[in-house]
Amino acid sequence: MNDWPRSGRPRCTTQRQDRNLVRNHMNNRFLSASASSRHARERNNQRISPNTVRRRLSCSGIRARRPYIGPILTQRHRHQRTLWAQEHAA
Repeated sequence: MNDWPRSGRPRCTTQRQDRNLVRNHMNNRFLSASASSRHARERNNQRISPNTVRRRLSCSGIRARRPYIGPILTQRHRHQRTLWAQEHAA
């Protein structure tokens, strides 16, 4: 089976580089796309834009998420909040 030429611009990364991007991101999920592109540039000596990193991760099913910013509640805190809400609901 032959891989025939396709229309459109060729990809700037190989499948191996795509797998490495995904693997690096899975090892440290808090890396930004910019940091991943810098890391890839250091490893491969090839400029990969942050947008390319985002597209490759998105194609692999990895979506960007915002970190949760808020208080870390213990079970006791949740219980006290529930009691307070029940008292003030009426």
